[in-house]
Amino acid sequence: MNRIPAALLSFFGFLLLLGGCTGYYFPNVYDGPEVSIYMPTWGNRTDKLGIDSTMYNSLSLWFLKSDKISLTKKQEGADLILAGEIISIHLPSIGWSSAARTTDVKVQLTLRYVLKDLKSGKILWEAPQEVWTEDYNTLVQRASSEDEAVGHILDDVAEKIYLGTISRIRNMSRSKTL
Repeated sequence: MNRIPAALLSFFGFLLLLGGCTGYYFPNVYDGPEVSIYMPTWGNRTDKLGIDSTMYNSLSLWFLKSDKISLTKKQEGADLILAGEIISIHLPSIGWSSAARTTDVKVQLTLRYVLKDLKSGKILWEAPQEVWTEDYNTLVQRASSEDEAVGHILDDVAEKIYLGTISRIRNMSRSKTL
């Protein structure tokens, strides 16, 4: 009598189980029809040099997660435009030492952005003024702490914009197929 080894049966069972999981959904990755987004360099109305390119780079890294979305620096042929501007950065003190020195600072970053369908001219998403904050302690190397706080804000903003953009692209795709 031929007996199939237990390891071989386990392997086939695993393959069957794997085949049944084809509907798994990754909400952070867009896998619909290909979309090209024109994303010019962000505007920077602050005195913090390089914050605009840091924002652009952070957004670019997020969009690399989706093979079906391509970012371009050319408007011709793009489906959407994602543009933004860093309006202001403020560093209000929120904590003081006994020697009347600032110990804790809250970075407040104000920005705006818009996602627009270039073919229809319809605005898909707009944030005309959004304020983001991050706290840091000045007792720990002030310059690097401030830069770190700004970096955290930009990463969080980029994630929100990426997720919001793919959500709106999915909605556009669904409405076109209906």
